[in-house]
Amino acid sequence: MLDDQKKEQRRARWKMQRKIKNARSEGMMQGIVSMLEPGDVVLDCGANVGAVCEPLAQSGATVHAFEPDPYAFGQLSARVGHYDNVTLHNVAVGTGQGIVKLQRAEGFADDPAKNSVKSTILEGGRSTAEGDTVDVELIDFPEFVKATLQEHGKIKFLKMDIEGAELELMEKMFADDMFENITLTVVETHEKKFKELRPRFAKLREDVGAKYPITKINLDWI
Repeated sequence: MLDDQKKEQRRARWKMQRKIKNARSEGMMQGIVSMLEPGDVVLDCGANVGAVCEPLAQSGATVHAFEPDPYAFGQLSARVGHYDNVTLHNVAVGTGQGIVKLQRAEGFADDPAKNSVKSTILEGGRSTAEGDTVDVELIDFPEFVKATLQEHGKIKFLKMDIEGAELELMEKMFADDMFENITLTVVETHEKKFKELRPRFAKLREDVGAKYPITKINLDWI
């Protein structure tokens, strides 16, 4: 009985924390959109069905949106494909290039609209359906960033919500000092989904926090 009560209390705390993070992220999103202007460059990694991409597109900024999941990409294309300032990339982002397997979440076929957001290129994630995969293209995102900076000089906003793949990508970009010319980076990290990666996530948070304020790199996006 006590164990059930503790579990319920943990769930209640988690829901409250989630609501707080959602409210903060919504407020931050409004601020981000208000600061964007035509000509600014924005990168949306893990665009999914376009909930974030659409307001970014409406700002007039030049938006590059990356989404590997075929279902989500179809929804994304229908939602923002008509914007002249948006370029859609049906690819996963990482530190290399080639073809990788996108892992689908449990119950994906029953509710792809809900579960496509959980698709990941990492194996071993919590609630990942064993054997339910689709081959997708992977691009070398640091190289894309370098080419973008060479062409435009600055990236105004970078968002990452890529279901665990952000860890290696952020480690690489941080080690290569690639954030100096990116005005604001927001990342949703997925420690809870990949238990074995938690020490590396903790180290990333420590290193990033020691060098940059949250107004430069925010690892608590949701």
